Amino acid sequence: MSAEQQHRDGQAADPGPRSLAQALRERDDASLGALLRSRPDLLHPVPTDVTQLATRAGTRASVLRALEHLDRFALQAAEALAVAPDPASYQELLDLLAGDDGDEEVAGALPATVALLRERALVWGGEDRLRLVRTARELLAPSASHSSPTGLGPSVAEATSGMSPGRIQAILAAAGLPHTHDTVSAVAALSGLFADRERVAELLEGAPEASREVLTRLVWGPPYGQVTAEPAAHLRWLLDRGLLLPTTPGTVVLPREAALSLRGGRAHRVPEPTRPQVAVAAERKPQVVDAAAGGQALAALDTVEELLRSWDEGGPAVLRAGGLSIRDLKRTATVLEVPEPVAAFWVELAYAAGLIASDGGYVEEHHDRHDRPDADAEGYEDEETRDARTRRRSGEAEHYAPTPEYDAWRDLPPAERWAWLLEAWLPGTRAPGLIGGRDGRDRTLSALGPGLDRSPAPEVRRRVLELMAGLEPGQAPDPATLLERLRWERPLRSAGPRREQPEPPRTGVRPAYGGGVAANDPEALRTKLTEWALLEAEMLGVTGRGALATHGRALLGAEGRSEGAGAGTAAAGSARAAVVAALLAPLLPEPLDHVLLQADLTAVAPGPLVRPLAEALGVLADVESKGGATVYRFTPGSVRRALDAGRSATELHAFLDRHSRTPVPQPLTYLIDDVARRHGLLRVGAASSYVRCDDESVLDEILADRRATALRLRRLAPTVVAAQADPRTLIEGLRAMGFAPAAESAEGDVMIARPHAHRTPPRTPPAPVPDGPPAPDATLLTAAVRAVRAGDRAATAPRKETPQAPGGLPRTSPADTLATVQAAAMTGESVWIGHVNAEGAASQRLLAPLRVEGGYVTGYDHTADEVRTYALHRITGVAELADEPDGAEPAR
Repeated sequence: MSAEQQHRDGQAADPGPRSLAQALRERDDASLGALLRSRPDLLHPVPTDVTQLATRAGTRASVLRALEHLDRFALQAAEALAVAPDPASYQELLDLLAGDDGDEEVAGALPATVALLRERALVWGGEDRLRLVRTARELLAPSASHSSPTGLGPSVAEATSGMSPGRIQAILAAAGLPHTHDTVSAVAALSGLFADRERVAELLEGAPEASREVLTRLVWGPPYGQVTAEPAAHLRWLLDRGLLLPTTPGTVVLPREAALSLRGGRAHRVPEPTRPQVAVAAERKPQVVDAAAGGQALAALDTVEELLRSWDEGGPAVLRAGGLSIRDLKRTATVLEVPEPVAAFWVELAYAAGLIASDGGYVEEHHDRHDRPDADAEGYEDEETRDARTRRRSGEAEHYAPTPEYDAWRDLPPAERWAWLLEAWLPGTRAPGLIGGRDGRDRTLSALGPGLDRSPAPEVRRRVLELMAGLEPGQAPDPATLLERLRWERPLRSAGPRREQPEPPRTGVRPAYGGGVAANDPEALRTKLTEWALLEAEMLGVTGRGALATHGRALLGAEGRSEGAGAGTAAAGSARAAVVAALLAPLLPEPLDHVLLQADLTAVAPGPLVRPLAEALGVLADVESKGGATVYRFTPGSVRRALDAGRSATELHAFLDRHSRTPVPQPLTYLIDDVARRHGLLRVGAASSYVRCDDESVLDEILADRRATALRLRRLAPTVVAAQADPRTLIEGLRAMGFAPAAESAEGDVMIARPHAHRTPPRTPPAPVPDGPPAPDATLLTAAVRAVRAGDRAATAPRKETPQAPGGLPRTSPADTLATVQAAAMTGESVWIGHVNAEGAASQRLLAPLRVEGGYVTGYDHTADEVRTYALHRITGVAELADEPDGAEPAR
């Protein structure tokens, strides 16, 4: 027995429910929970009863969202129902999808697809009376102005609705049909002719070749064409026989029945009942994949650290419209030694992880002065907040800088720092690849600026990883087939006409990261999001050499911060981060506490260095090259930088002796001693500025040098020279001349030039912009189903006739109200009450009174499905339930 026969045999012969509300009411709790899980927008707020649930499920916004979350075959089935008769039988739907020749794959997949559409409340009705939700039919059915997504146009009856009876009779005569006495029968006869494949073929046997060519161009859509006031002969032949029907002046359409006959009964050119398989592009050993991913993860950490270190004393300014300027992004790319789009990705990742932010604005966490014990009457403000307020009032530009979270992140082990970044990347909705493109208002999208959130991004990113996890360890997917799979799972539905043609084959070549995408091209955006997800996963070390690593598979656990800030989700995210960090840690090399000094004034770090050594060496030497080993070069300028930071020559020698596995080369010792001997010989102070030196010959040399002309030096004493430049400019000028001056304070002490780390006030990472409400958990689903059931029992319970107040509330006197609820409490019966709350909102409640005392009645409220207490003076009246034939009482 075939699948479709089993499906038909399993259905009852009765026509089924009369409405969507009745269909939902007949479901069990598990089926109702499945609907709310698949369409979480129906839960906000929780419907009061099944009727309200059905009404909400048929709204345009909710139906649009439900259609967008169908796979391609389910969407094709819904599109076929939209062009089928209303209601349609299961066989009619199968014929539209499988065609006259049948299709075993379509027949096998259709029962599950119809069940899916029923579960999501897009289709309801019995087996012989399948109905598409009215809003979905309006969205997917053709009209006089646009075709269906299937490429089919309006039916003969719809296209001829405004045509004169004489014209319809003329078409019947030209098509070889007998004359009828009314328009309805004439339209039915013409529809019957076009629906008969053999009769259409006989009619077209006498058609001119050009007429058949026109039908060939229109048959798969769009079915509309333009004609002049005096159409050509081959067009006139089609118009006379109704194969082209006028819709608007100058526009004609191929009627649906004729198109289906020419298509062989198919609503779609290519039905796609089975999901495409992801092909394997390459296969490698899992150990090789993990090692490559681990190396890339370490490189990602180094890049983020380098970015934050370059902004440690204050980063670039914030544009007036928000974000980084193109010039600042180029500078950042130069520092990181990566292309600008890749630099934008690292900047956005650090921003999403809460490691960088703007230093302006108020601190949201400190608004309530009662939260702090030292708050004054004006509210608590720390020093950084006051500084930000002062800068804003004075017009000083805001800058990006590391946040306090950066210091906490920097102190974590490398694997935990990487997990921190991944917890921000996976659920993030900002798409860095859009940077450099244009938004809907033709404005350039900038890094850290507005307009970069794309709600499908986390779904695409996560789905890419899930599909890669479905392959065997070490297998790298083919990007083209991966994209085809995602297109099948989430096809892009368009409200306008769509020409169904086979898509051109795609190559497996991955484009460069970034480049932007048109703001009004959702298909291109989905394609780019997929490509960006693959590239970002590779840059971060989630994948290695194109295959998903072992620690990457651990990312596919329960979502953490992406689902909200609740304690449960935070715990889930923390647990997942711990697992990921534990899997990655063995792949990362242990930080080293030594370097290898060489005679060419370089030091080689054969791996990552412990933080104190890396920071000290970064001051004493310049990074010459990076990679598996980092090469540092010692120069007079770098040594002078260490001396300016307060280190003495003796301390530098001891530092190198302690951390070098090789003897300290003699040239390096001479370099440090030579720079230290000259360092501080000249003293620069702030008296517009001055230079003083105990060695008069040095000052003579400076004054005789032509390069000092711009400094406008003037000798005040044998050991003092004044300058018409600020101290910083004077120091830089003397260093350019080959000297090593040191700045001094007003007291004559040498000023230590340690870098000052600038931090923003405490900031919260940017929250992702979700694509609709989050998926409900089991607790919420159970409570929602109970509430809907209780409200439905209350709404459908019969009641006796009683006087009513405005708004339909029962109206009885206070004495009658008290007597009725007391009697109900003694007998255990339920009653209807009208209630007005303290805000004046009126409602009807189905109440089973338990006790009446002190002016209050306490009972089980079937409408809310819980025990509640109501004040008697707020009850407008009471109505008893009508006697039911079976004597059933509302369930408690």
